[in-house]
Amino acid sequence: MPTAAEDKGITAAAKSDPDAKPLTPAQLKAMVPLRSLRGRPKSENKKLLVSVRYSPEVVAYFKSTGEGWQSRMDGVLRQYVARHSRSA
Repeated sequence: MPTAAEDKGITAAAKSDPDAKPLTPAQLKAMVPLRSLRGRPKSENKKLLVSVRYSPEVVAYFKSTGEGWQSRMDGVLRQYVARHSRSA
């Protein structure tokens, strides 16, 4: 922590810098902790975490399609559910 004299020097240097403008009260009020901005945005359609076992061929196929293979697998299963729930 700076001493009181150092703090005054730092403040004076910042105030004399033409590029350093103090934040307005509105800007200060709009600030949020960085922790709340990190990570993926919260989804409205939350997914469940489950443990499932698939045959190696199925997993190998979807992994071979590249990044996002789990989402594609979910999409295939969703299509299956949509087709079969209509006819039920």
